[in-house]
Amino acid sequence: MTTDDDRGTVAEIMKETRIAVLTYVSIEGSLVSTPMGMQDFEDPATTWFITERSSDKVRAIEADPRVNVSYSSKAGWVSLSGTAHVSDDRAKLQELWDASAGAFMSGGPEDPDNVLLRIEGDTAEYWENPGKVAAAVQMAKGLVTDSELDLGDNDTVQL
Repeated sequence: MTTDDDRGTVAEIMKETRIAVLTYVSIEGSLVSTPMGMQDFEDPATTWFITERSSDKVRAIEADPRVNVSYSSKAGWVSLSGTAHVSDDRAKLQELWDASAGAFMSGGPEDPDNVLLRIEGDTAEYWENPGKVAAAVQMAKGLVTDSELDLGDNDTVQL
């Protein structure tokens, strides 16, 4: 059962992540992972990235929109599974455009090749980081006693 606390944990991890990793199915059927600069999300169920329409990534996603986005921060890790949609929403693109987008993208938000990927999440699996000291203690305990490590809480959230 998903709680507001679970969604809050997922949101915290996602907000603290600067670079997420988008995994999609290529036209040839292979899994491809690529780093994507974090832009914004309304809540964990809807995230946004800026990309180029002319990219292989967009062609592949238009053919098979199933994606996974992984997030990693000091707070933990999230694996978000969902569906990607290519969006030409110029107002949203203008809202999300920042210096980092300008550094990686040619043109600006008015360039027709610059588009948005809206990820509609279905589920998010998360692992909450227990902190550096707790992780070090667990690692040492596992090495000495051959016991199973406790590296934090893990759960799946329906979005």
